[in-house]
Amino acid sequence: MLFFGSLDDVPADFGPSAVTIGKFDGLHVGHRRVIDQLRAAADAEGLVSTVVTFDRNPLAVLHPEICPVSLSSNEQKRARLESTGIDATVMIEFTPEFSRLSPEDFVHRVLVDGLHARLVYVGSDFRFGHGGAGTVDLLVELGAESGYEVRIIEPVRPDGKRPISSTWIRSLLADGLVGEAAELLGRLPSVRGEVVRGEQRGRELGYPTANLSPSLEGFVPADGVYAGYLTLDGQMKPAAISIGNNPTFEGVADKQVEAHVLDETIDLYGRTVEVSFVEFIRGMRKFPDVRELVAQMKRDETQIREILRLPLRPPTTGQPA
Repeated sequence: MLFFGSLDDVPADFGPSAVTIGKFDGLHVGHRRVIDQLRAAADAEGLVSTVVTFDRNPLAVLHPEICPVSLSSNEQKRARLESTGIDATVMIEFTPEFSRLSPEDFVHRVLVDGLHARLVYVGSDFRFGHGGAGTVDLLVELGAESGYEVRIIEPVRPDGKRPISSTWIRSLLADGLVGEAAELLGRLPSVRGEVVRGEQRGRELGYPTANLSPSLEGFVPADGVYAGYLTLDGQMKPAAISIGNNPTFEGVADKQVEAHVLDETIDLYGRTVEVSFVEFIRGMRKFPDVRELVAQMKRDETQIREILRLPLRPPTTGQPA
């Protein structure tokens, strides 16, 4: 996949192209269907299939007070777009200056002069240009003048009613419903970050964990204990995962993500790993003493092994809480 960090990086002879435009946060099943349609049309008509996206949610510039947390970082989004087989991605820096482009200037700068578009795929509610003044009808009108065709994308509605959206997925993750979120994403929800040194309480209890840096990438689900995987260098390793501040102990930072790899001891400090979530096990709670905490961790591990279809055996290590 060709990747351009700005319109200025796109070569003058780029295209002609088939283009779709959007935030593509999380790259869920609906996004992938759009890209599949785009690629098929581009292949049939000899065009360069191209995704135009932004380096941040436009709300981060226009209304930061209501801007939601992103489902994925720019690096995660870039990797996931590449996995779709798209020919090219243009990630535009969404600045206050860019937000003030009129609809006409947006079309000419991005679609006509920048990408030499011949096909443009958008949803029926697509808006563009300053203040969202540009409508699909205007996009069609400008396309008739500039030589591109507009095709409307129908949203994916798993229940026949509600369209898949990043907002819906964020809501599910915020409630710990990682399995339901996975169905909409078409993959396991995940976060990625560097493993840093923690308080090593888990190691002292016989449950060593990989503690992710607070500056991790991705949307962190609700506090609790999860069955899931830790991926290192492309290898998925079954894991018990804890999110939260571990209220049994004093002074633990909020929203700490820890993963205990089952049946394997690995030195992960300083490595970048991905932690993905399969199923919510239980919420965080304070235990009266360490003995009861460890007993619960053993029960958690048994349940996690069943979910991940691992051998059930008396655990020598368990799961953080």
